[in-house]
Parts: sequence; C-alpha cells; structure tokens
Amino acid sequence: MRLFRSARLLLLALAVLLLPAVSNAGVFISVNFGPPVLPVYVQPPCPGDGLMWTPGYWAYGPDGYYWVPGAWVPAPFEGALWTPGYWGWSNSLFIWHPGYWGRHVGYYGGVNYGFGYMGVGFAGGEWRGGVFAYNTAAWNVNRTVIHNTYVNETIIHNTTIVNDRHVAYSGGPGGIQHQPQPEERIAEREQHVAPTTYQSQHENTARTDRTAYAKNNGGRPQNVAVVRPLAEEKHTAPAAAPAAARGGAGNAPQNRPAQMTARPENQGQNRTNPAAPGNNSKAQPEAQPRQQESRPQPQAKPQPQSKPQQQQKQQQQKPRPEEEHKNEK
Repeated sequence: MRLFRSARLLLLALAVLLLPAVSNAGVFISVNFGPPVLPVYVQPPCPGDGLMWTPGYWAYGPDGYYWVPGAWVPAPFEGALWTPGYWGWSNSLFIWHPGYWGRHVGYYGGVNYGFGYMGVGFAGGEWRGGVFAYNTAAWNVNRTVIHNTYVNETIIHNTTIVNDRHVAYSGGPGGIQHQPQPEERIAEREQHVAPTTYQSQHENTARTDRTAYAKNNGGRPQNVAVVRPLAEEKHTAPAAAPAAARGGAGNAPQNRPAQMTARPENQGQNRTNPAAPGNNSKAQPEAQPRQQESRPQPQAKPQPQSKPQQQQKQQQQKPRPEEEHKNEK
C-alpha cells in the first residue's frame, strides 16, 4: 500500500511538472517549447465607435498551443489602450505575459502583431477629448459609420519591428530581440485593468475549439478573427500616474501615448525600419508653464526727511540699479 501511494505521488509530481506553471501574480504560464508562427490574416472592419482591436495570439491549453482569434472590444473606460500579451524566453522556458488595459501601451516583447501593434507602442489611433480617433493607415475602419479618423503612416514606419518570419515570441533562440524602452517600462508599472470578462470567455471558447489547436491545424487556424465585437463591460479607469513619475518625454498627454514614437534598436534580422525623412512625429515633452515676468514695484514717492519712519521705509523700497538708470533719463 505504501509503495502504491509513493507511486501515485510520483506520478502526480510528474504531471505537475508537465502542466504549465501558473503564478498568482498574473497567471503567468511557462512552457518548454515555443508557440507556432503568427498567422497572416485580414482585419475585419471596425463596425462602430469606441471599439479597440485586440490582436489574435497563441495561448496554451490541455493539448498544447491554440489560437485565440483577434476581436474588436469596447474600451472598458475612457482613455483605455490595450497592451497585448506575449510569450517571452526566460531560463530555458517560454513564459506567457498576459495583456492588460491601461492609459498607455507597455512592453509586449517587440512582437509584431500587426494592425497598429507593430512591436513598439501603438499606432492604431489616439484619444482626443474623450473620443477615440482611428488611424486608418493601421486599422480597417468602416468610414461610413465612423467619422473620427485620420491618417498617419509615419508612426507605423517608426514603430515597426521587421519580422518577416512572423515569430510569435520574444527572446531566446530565433526570437524577437527587443529590449524594453524606458517609456514601455514606465507604462508597465502603471495601474492596469485586467481583460474583461468577455475577453476571458472569448479565450475559453477558443480553448474548447478542437480546430484551434496547432496540433490539429498545423499552425494554420481557420478562425483567425471574429467579425462581431465582444460585449461591452465598463470598468473604473486606473489612476493616472503623476507627471513626475513618468518624467521627460514620458509626460505625454492622455490622448497621445508616449510609446507611439518609441523606436527600438536594430538587432540582427529583427530590426526597426529607418525613420522616414522629415519625421516630426516624435513625442514632445509637455510645455512648461510660462513664468510671469517680474516687474519692478512702483517707486515710493519721496517724503519729507523730517519723518524718520517714512525715510526708513523709502530706503527699504529703493529701486533696482536699472530703474535708477531709467529715472536719470
């Protein structure tokens, strides 16, 4: 009986080692082999205002990697931006870092998911006065319904990490080599909102779809994106980080994330595109408040010298040298 119990404990320990490791800090999953390449697909058009694109990704389930289709998701709060999750190489394991909602786009491993998530920051649009404006150079938008649009191709060129092999993970052998920039780290440390309930349900639906698993589709899922947006779920917006905490160029206005103009360093095959000539899209630090010009105090009128107290007061208000010079004139 004791031998049988020991065997059961050994099998249980082996099973735990084979299952992905889960951390309470954010459901970090570790696997000893990397995900398949990212599939190439067409983004369905955005059908209405206030929807944010969340790119598809490879998740890990009971039978290995499975594809979670890209989807349009209503912004959970005003000013919300989505930071995609990513697989990162660490200590000979591939670790999943979940995505989140925040006021700025943080680090997502340099993985080029396309559709505004070009490896660094975000180029799909920006918040303007409580309304999200769509960059049609990056997102497919139904402009017969959505009118708050603009075109900015420069930001796409300046935030794109070239990934011709469609690698789906960061670091390690053959992975994307992009170290986080200061702006990305700052955004990563800000307060975040977890994926909505409907996003979690969307992932669970893909988990139960046998055709979504790479072992069944050879890394070429059929359902790569969903046309119908997910349901809306509102959340309280996280507190904005103090201006001093972001510092320097990180002090971008809420409607213009600082990460939009970050440019990663060139590293091997996964390099950034060169900056376009005459590019003026770099984030500018906030304008410092103008200091009020110091104006001289009105000169006290001379008083009869027979009054000592007034004479002493006049000496305390003696004009500056430049004012005396003006008086001489």
